[in-house]
Amino acid sequence: MLLCAQPRKLYALTAVTVSNILICFMPSLAFGHTIEGSDANFVQAINGPAVGSFIYLGAKHMVTGYDHLLFLVGVIFFLYRPKHVIEYVTLFAIGHSITLLLGVLADLRVNAYLIDAVIGLSIVYKAFENIDGFKHIFNVEPNTKVAVFVFGLFHGLGLATKLQEFTISDNGLVVNILSFNLGVELGQIMALSAVLILLSIWRTNPSYLRHAFATNTVLMTGGFVLASYQLSAFLLQPAT
Repeated sequence: MLLCAQPRKLYALTAVTVSNILICFMPSLAFGHTIEGSDANFVQAINGPAVGSFIYLGAKHMVTGYDHLLFLVGVIFFLYRPKHVIEYVTLFAIGHSITLLLGVLADLRVNAYLIDAVIGLSIVYKAFENIDGFKHIFNVEPNTKVAVFVFGLFHGLGLATKLQEFTISDNGLVVNILSFNLGVELGQIMALSAVLILLSIWRTNPSYLRHAFATNTVLMTGGFVLASYQLSAFLLQPAT
């Protein structure tokens, strides 16, 4: 990990620019990875095992789940060896698999806005760690593997809240949720493969390290904006 010496003007400009872009598109971003439309109708109409369909839905959800992917981009940003990429992604996968299955099968209810806010903050955390923020400002070095696993648990709850929005038949529920989780893993592999290819190409250029600070500033700012939006939605939701 590297703390690049970047001018303050670059930091401020990057933060303001990203904030403005995200705020403009926030409504679509905030709900861009929900299960809706024909997919939602299909989920609620299923009565029995539907392995292929739920694998597809899980993969689609992860590929379009910008918040999950942004966190993973932060996780692998400074990982160069395939062994290390597999270790961290596996920890994340184990974490979100546990809470996805537990959340749906045990009907563990959590507020979707608060969980999505934590997911936004997980992006902030990883980007801040990538620029050595904890070491330089707080003089501490968090255990990255533990953090990735813990945040994986929260990401899994976020996935569970999307399925809990619908009435899913108990007939074939376990098989369908396991299939959805498998789809999530496959979608994660596909998305990360594309990201790794792009990162590998960029890493051959000296600009990779030069712009590492600015890139992680973009991630951190995006995480803050997403978390702020979700917290605002939580505070403004109608009382029940």
